[in-house]
Parts: sequence; structure tokens; C-alpha cells
Amino acid sequence: MAVFVNTFFEKRVDQLFDLAGLVEKVFSSAGLEYRVVGGLATYLYVEELEPDAGRLTRDIDIAIRREDLQKIVKAVEPFGLQYRHTAGVDMLAPTGEPSARRAVHLVFTGEKVRQEYPEPTPEIGPYRRIQGIRVIPLADLIRMKLSSFRAKDEAHLKDLDEVGLITPEMEADLSPILRERLAQVRARE
Repeated sequence: MAVFVNTFFEKRVDQLFDLAGLVEKVFSSAGLEYRVVGGLATYLYVEELEPDAGRLTRDIDIAIRREDLQKIVKAVEPFGLQYRHTAGVDMLAPTGEPSARRAVHLVFTGEKVRQEYPEPTPEIGPYRRIQGIRVIPLADLIRMKLSSFRAKDEAHLKDLDEVGLITPEMEADLSPILRERLAQVRARE
């Protein structure tokens, strides 16, 4: 029986995890805090519970403290990354890489990613380590996904909910606007 392997997908997963490993190495060596948020965090939580159920993301989003930005800019350079601020987005990209698609996007704790978001990025606190990556606590990830509430965030929320990661206790802790958004995601099934 022939076994087919999607080598393109596997290559992308490897590239993403190589970049995430580089982030961990840089931040650990510099004694700096970060938490993976966004699509990669969702992927890690979902895959941990139900392998092959997660959606791959193109980039990595991390939450950092704004006051650490200059230390981060200096810390990444020896590792082949450079800081860029392009089109309102702060990122770490491979030196000489023209595309920001495979970059590490930075969001700042205690600040809204966009002014219209109902809640700011959570402060850096405890984390889960999944596959060697420091991941934001699940409840904070869910709040961030409900706050940004784009189509891809809704897809991530659906993934988290379908594997049972959005518990009634987490739902009860949401603000009224975020609870309503979660109800909208569930109603679209």
C-alpha cells in the first residue's frame, strides 16, 4: 500500500518550528521573556490534544514587553534576525529576507494590537511549554482570538472549541463582548 506524504506541508512545519526554536534560543540567551500567541499557539494546543487537527500558520506571533524592545533588537542580530517596523507592524525577520510572511510578528503586552480591539494583549505571566516553545496560557489565547476576531481567528476558535479546549469555566470568565463573539462563532457551525 502506497503512503503519500505532503512534503511541502512537512517542510513548512519544519521551517516554522526552526524559526520558533531560534526565537527560544535568542530570548533564553538574552534572559528575555516572550510568549507565542496567535496561530502557532492555537496549532500547538490543538495538536497536543488531537494530532493532525491543527491548522498551520505562515508566521509566528509573540507577545513581548515594549520596554524590552531595544534589548530584543540587539539580541536578535547575532542570530541572523533583524528588527523591522513596516506598515504598522513590528517584526523580526531573517536578515536579507525581503518577505515579511515568514517573520516573527511582535505584539506588545498591555496594549491593543488595533485600537478597535476590545481588549489589550495580556501581560506576560505563566506559560505552557509545548514542543519546547513558551506558549501563552490557553485562556489568554482565547481572549486574544476573540478580541481580534478576524476570519482566521474564528477558524482557530472553532478548532479550539471542537477539541474541547474552550471550557465552560473559561467562557464564564470572558467579558460580555467576548462571550457574544464566541456565541457567534458557535452559531456559524
